[in-house]
Amino acid sequence: MLRALYLIIAVCCFLPTLPGLLGVLVSSLGYVPPLGMHQFGLAGFALVFEWEGVWQSICMTVYCAIASSYLACLITFAILQASWGTRFWRRVEISLSPLLAMPHVAFAIGFAFLFAPTGMGPRLLSLVGYDANAQTVSDLALLVKDPYALGLILMLAMKEVPFLLLMSISVLRQLKVDQSEKVSASLGYSKAQTWWKCVFPQWLAKLRFPMLAVMAYSLSVVDVALIIGPTNPPTFAVLVWQWFNDPDLALLPRAAAGAVVLFVIAILMIALARLVEWAITKGFREWQFSGRSGYSLPGKSIFSAILLTSVVMVPLMVVWSIAQRWRFPDLLPSRYSLRFWEYEWDSILGTVSQSLLIALITASVALGFALVAHEYRLRYKLQVPGYIIAIPMLIPQLSVLFGMQVATLYLSSDAHFFWVCWAHVFFAFPYVYLSLDGPWRSYDEGLTRVALSLGKSPLRVWLQIKMPILLPAIVFAWAIGISVSLAQYLPTLVLGAGRISTITTEAVALSSGYDRRVTAIYAIWQALLPLVFFSFAILVSRLQSRYRRLSMKGLLPNESLYRKPRHP
Repeated sequence: MLRALYLIIAVCCFLPTLPGLLGVLVSSLGYVPPLGMHQFGLAGFALVFEWEGVWQSICMTVYCAIASSYLACLITFAILQASWGTRFWRRVEISLSPLLAMPHVAFAIGFAFLFAPTGMGPRLLSLVGYDANAQTVSDLALLVKDPYALGLILMLAMKEVPFLLLMSISVLRQLKVDQSEKVSASLGYSKAQTWWKCVFPQWLAKLRFPMLAVMAYSLSVVDVALIIGPTNPPTFAVLVWQWFNDPDLALLPRAAAGAVVLFVIAILMIALARLVEWAITKGFREWQFSGRSGYSLPGKSIFSAILLTSVVMVPLMVVWSIAQRWRFPDLLPSRYSLRFWEYEWDSILGTVSQSLLIALITASVALGFALVAHEYRLRYKLQVPGYIIAIPMLIPQLSVLFGMQVATLYLSSDAHFFWVCWAHVFFAFPYVYLSLDGPWRSYDEGLTRVALSLGKSPLRVWLQIKMPILLPAIVFAWAIGISVSLAQYLPTLVLGAGRISTITTEAVALSSGYDRRVTAIYAIWQALLPLVFFSFAILVSRLQSRYRRLSMKGLLPNESLYRKPRHP
């Protein structure tokens, strides 16, 4: 039974990568039979590199991905170095759920509301004495649509820090940081030196897949780049997406070739990241044992700044949604109104319900697949390697979605809702699987063996012993699956053929030049929905912890007292 289920997982979550890549590769070579193109050639690639500004777009995309990924990595390490094992770390853990709950699109819209030339940042600068039209204010506000992608780099780094912190928790528990600090202290090293020379190389090596996922996302992101990224030229992923939307179907090989180029860039970026990791951890290790260099980073201040920025975004979006008149540089609106909520209420409820339905189906299926995959990994040697499972996280979505769309047209071209759910499961499964990897590895299998030796069936042992212990991690992984599904933009548009609307697709469409009030309404809903499920996961975790404490203290009633006696 377990092997059959694992085979289904392979068919749904691993194998679609092959037709996806093959379809876009064949199309990039000019072979598109439905359009009457039957000759292979490199004309599509020639059109890509003949596009004016394409090299600038590619270079900007590469440096944006590298800068944002390693900036997020450095910030994450600074926070861990300053707060791990302290009281402040408890605040960090409490704050992770709401920070993770806010999708990238909602965070990008809030970021734009803060740092746009007419956003809250310039308004505050004007309040403290700067001239609203001065060049200083304009320079400080140049973080949205700026030609150097500085705002995009900063926004992506800030948004990826909570994800890297979450992935670092299980990593640091495996490394036994407390023991390393004690041994290093006995040798005369300070805490900062211990973290740099002892913890950092091990932490970086074990954070490989999350870092690669962050880099791949930064390289191929479209929705966020559409909101705050540069426009002339745009990032290469946005440029490829624009080519796919070109009404001239004869230029489809150019779009497919651009997707292939994006895939090659992603492969090279992964190789670069592995080279950097090897150089730091194995290639050039003299810095680890030469001298006592190691500096304390202001991790607490940086995390407080990220948390403050994220917290400020929500009330700012609420104010924008009810602002009828808000002239620049006024700090607050002069008139308020709920008419925008009234106008959008009927349409937004349908979009929210459809988004929730897709997210619940996606998260539940992805969670079931992840549970089966982890149980299969414990019982059988023949299994899919971890890097194969992580492929949907590591390759650009544009590089596989077109081929997947072509494949679905041959199977059933009208089942748009089904294909959107399947695409969401395809991209959400690696995140759910990865979030359960640490808890599953830390679980003591001796408990299962003891229960089996007492004659209990494997299913009963799993339901009564293993699942209650790992219930908080399971619910949290389910919430992550919902959050990932709610944030999907390209899979919904491509596989849904424009017929499936979600809160994310509407928010991105409205953010490009529409009324800020309506955009704020959709951003609020997009930020609120994942927060509800993450709050539910936190509540389940606390109730389970409280139940276990009471059970260990013997304060819970004995269930045997309430059982009805059996009559012969």
